[in-house]
Amino acid sequence: MTLTLSIRNKRRIRITSQRWQRRAIFLLGGIGVGAAAVALAQLADLAQVAFALLLSKSRYVSLLVTPLGFALAVFVTNRFFPNSQGSGIPQAIAARHLTDHKARESLVSLRIAIGKIVLTLFGLLCGASVGREGPTVQIGASIMFALGRFSPRRQPGLILAGAAAGVAAAFNTPLAGIVFGIEEMSRAFETRTSSLIITAVIAAGLTSLALMGNYTYFGTTDLALRNGMDWLAVPLCGMAGGLAGGLFSRIVIMMARGFANPVGRAIKRYTLGFALICGLAVAVCGIISGDTIYGTGYSQVKSALESGTPLPTDFFLLKFLATTFASISGIPGGIFAPSLAVGAGIGSDIASFFHGAPLAAIMLLGMVSYFAGVVQAPITAFVIVTEMTDNHAMVVPLMAAAMIAYATSRMVCEEGIYHALAEGFVEKANRHLEDAQPAS
Repeated sequence: MTLTLSIRNKRRIRITSQRWQRRAIFLLGGIGVGAAAVALAQLADLAQVAFALLLSKSRYVSLLVTPLGFALAVFVTNRFFPNSQGSGIPQAIAARHLTDHKARESLVSLRIAIGKIVLTLFGLLCGASVGREGPTVQIGASIMFALGRFSPRRQPGLILAGAAAGVAAAFNTPLAGIVFGIEEMSRAFETRTSSLIITAVIAAGLTSLALMGNYTYFGTTDLALRNGMDWLAVPLCGMAGGLAGGLFSRIVIMMARGFANPVGRAIKRYTLGFALICGLAVAVCGIISGDTIYGTGYSQVKSALESGTPLPTDFFLLKFLATTFASISGIPGGIFAPSLAVGAGIGSDIASFFHGAPLAAIMLLGMVSYFAGVVQAPITAFVIVTEMTDNHAMVVPLMAAAMIAYATSRMVCEEGIYHALAEGFVEKANRHLEDAQPAS
């Protein structure tokens, strides 16, 4: 009897110890993700300031700096940090689906996280229309994966928690981080790991608050739609944003999968030359726009929301083109912030048809619509836009616009961009595993 109790006590102590060890990993990982997100945010701002200073010397220097910068970024990515290209979210999703440790490590690791930080900053320094939020997701997943490298069973949950914490810390939007983890990363609610994910999100959020203070990403606005005519902007923004977002996703997915024709084979063979052309296209868009479409687009959108001043009429199209060229070029960089900027341009253009309507409210509709159209995650879209503007009066119209945009986008592009791109990384990793197996 005494021996049985002793065995039970030891087992209970061991289980309790393992639980606290698991919680400690998620807590420490969340703190690390929060610190990395803040560092990347601060350095990203400095990189954009440096590029703006360069443009103040000569607007046309971008015709040289941006193309060469794109080509160099692609060379370094392919040579030293493979699988760090693009936003990084597809890599994190793919890593969760893989079961082989080395295959996961090829997509999320501290080495890739370092490369992601350096090359994303380099892209912003060259004027690329990219964001830092998607890269923060891959960085967060990499940090968590490194902490749990000796526990393969926990790795999918750790990667998911790191990704969710990355979104929460990058935007200071804890709810959006949790929703993103459920809706986009896992496409399911995982009861076993939900509390641990929340622990990581809280730790990352508190770290961000401690280092940067409490803030809303795009400031605070309480403007809302006023009457029946204003509400017509909801379906208009939803359909326009969904169409544009679906088109963007379709282009990026098609380019990632390649074409079975001479053009596609040439792009795959001459990656540096193609990156050079994409960089030149971004520079041309920048010059035509009056230097407004470089970088994340954050400052332009925040200024328009706070002042109630419309964005330039051509901002939407030029930012859309610049972000598309940056996304297909092969350089590391995210699409979160640029997508919100493109959406703001859509909303600003549509607001011109509603005289007297609050500009900021319709811009928010454009932002949530285009973002939902691109990522095809409508819940994440309206939660993230609501949290980053602290505007609860617009919750219902934002939800409606996001759902309309999602449905419209599906008619243009049947697959969500992140999961479609993740399939490519999974297939590539599986091919490498098959090639590595000895012939029987």
